[in-house]
Order: sequence, then structure tokens, then C-alpha cells
Amino acid sequence: MRVGMMLGYAGGFSEAVDELADFERAGLDIVFVPEAYSFDAVSQLGFIAARATRLDIASGILPIYSRTPALTAMTAAGLDFVSGGRFTLGLGTSGPQVIEGWHGVPYDAPVGRTRELVEICRMVWRRERLEYKGRYYRLPLEAGAPGMTLAPTGLGKPLKLINHPVRERIPIVIAALGPKNVALAAEVAEGWQPIFYFPEKAPAAWSDPLAEGRARRDPALGPLDVIAAAPLAIGDDVTGLRDLTRPVFALYIGGMGARGRNFYYDLACRFGYEAEAKRIQDAYLAGRKDEAHALVPAELVEKTSLIGPAGYVAERLAAYRETGVTTLNVTPLAPTHAARLADIERVRDLVG
Repeated sequence: MRVGMMLGYAGGFSEAVDELADFERAGLDIVFVPEAYSFDAVSQLGFIAARATRLDIASGILPIYSRTPALTAMTAAGLDFVSGGRFTLGLGTSGPQVIEGWHGVPYDAPVGRTRELVEICRMVWRRERLEYKGRYYRLPLEAGAPGMTLAPTGLGKPLKLINHPVRERIPIVIAALGPKNVALAAEVAEGWQPIFYFPEKAPAAWSDPLAEGRARRDPALGPLDVIAAAPLAIGDDVTGLRDLTRPVFALYIGGMGARGRNFYYDLACRFGYEAEAKRIQDAYLAGRKDEAHALVPAELVEKTSLIGPAGYVAERLAAYRETGVTTLNVTPLAPTHAARLADIERVRDLVG
């Protein structure tokens, strides 16, 4: 099992990168950089590639709507080049609030667009001439292409990437929650990244779509890398840190989307928390955020974390492994750099 770590959105970036060499020595395998309506992830990943010379690096994730497919492929190939073949392309759909509110493009056909984007990226990396006739993307652009309001010039040419990529198969990870997108990830991607991974409830939420996707999976892709995120703190007096995750759960379940269109609310319901999810959403949307935080089920907070005594963390790691997790993406919560390093070392020892 690999051990990874997510870098935060804001503040102290240079300091965090300076510490990566220590985490690498402690057993860290891969670092993920997120992108929302924040600084872009690509600039930061390039900086990390220059400073951390052995760690794998990954976008966690790039929204599929914010770049054209060709630019996404070029960016991934460039990051794989500057890192010497250490980049993983993490993709996801984000949500309507960000895509339509921040990027100003329609949030439509997430599953179909993801599939076509993956196909186009792999064509670019194989240096094929880019001729693609998909439902959502047509390359070169032609009259009647989806979403066209103005006629193109007709002068577009099928081009191929000038440079020779380090690898023609850069690993792709798809962040997915809903059944159709999870099935797609299991079918076409090297990895799948869910959120709020609860080992005991994961099979009920995702086993069917994972099986559906794996049944169509090309064996050349290899086994699916299942990436589970969890906050991390190991010790006899750290269980109180679990409550630090309550605002995150409340934000996602209660406020990340509108009523009737909130993927995280739907996931909480699939986990069996329908009544709790409704109360969290009602409180959050009414502006009672502290109440929403308190309403997050203690079981959800506990079982999606790696926070507690060493024996407890070892038991939770076994549960993650038993449900197919192959990469941990942890967020160390200890107050000092030395303590965070120690927790990474302990996890590294526990997962083997």
C-alpha cells in the first residue's frame, strides 16, 4: 500500500514543499495537489517537481471543464517531463457551483465528457494526429460540433504533439462518487479516488459500479489503484482531533451544491445517513453552521479517519486494505513537523 499526502490549498506553500524531503525520507510515496477556485495546481506541481526529486506527484484533482482536452494532455505530458516520469493526472468533474460560477461553462455530461477526455489524452501522448469525432469533442473543430454557436473557420488541422512524452501512458486517476462515474473510473482509469472513504460502508455504496467497470476494463491498465483519503494522528490523546473534520463534512453534505443536486449529500444517504444528512443540510443552508457541524454522525467522523492510538490505527488500516485500498492519501494533523513526520513513519511501518 502506498502512502500519499495532500498539500493544502492556502498558506505556507513554500514551507510545506521544503518539508517534503523529510516526508520522503519518512516513507511518503506520492503528494497530491488540489485545485478548486484557488491557485492553480499545475504551477505548484511544477515547483514540487523541481524541489522533490523522487516523490511521485499528482493533481488531486484538475476539473475536466476548466481546460480543453488537448491542453489537459499537454499539461500532463509537460509535468511528466519536468518530473522525470513521476506525474499522475488526477481528474474530476467538480460541481456546478464551481464550474458554472467560477469557470463560466456549462456543467453538462460529466460521464461522457470524462470518457472522451481520457481517450483524447491518450491519443496525444501516443503522438497520434488528433482526429476525434466524439459526442462532446470534435477535433479538428467542425461545423455542427456540440456547443457551437458560431461557425468555425474550417481551417483547423489534425496535429500531433511536437514533443516526445516521457511516457505514452501517464497514469490517470478519476475522482468519482456516483455509480456511473465510479463504473467509468473502474473501466478506463488507472486509479479511482473517492471521498469520505468508510471501509465498512464502501461496498454497499460502490461495489456494484466497481464490478461493472472492471468487467469492461482493459487488462493492460493493470489492477485499479483505489486511493482513499483520511486525516491522520496517532497517539493515546489525539481522538479529540476527529472533530476537526466536522466542518468539512458539514460543508460538503450541507452546502456543497443545491438541494436535490449535492453529490456528497447523496453519498451520505447511500452510507445510511439519510435523516442526518437532511438535518445537516437544513441547518447549513439556514446559516446555522455550528449546529450543522454538531449534527455530523460521530461514527462517520471516526470511521473515515486514522486518528487514535496505534492499535486502533492498525485496525483501521486493515479495514482499508480488506476493501481494496491500495493508496492512502493522508492529512497529518499533529501540531509540529516532527510529530507529523513520526506519524507518517508509523503508517509506513504499519502498511508494510
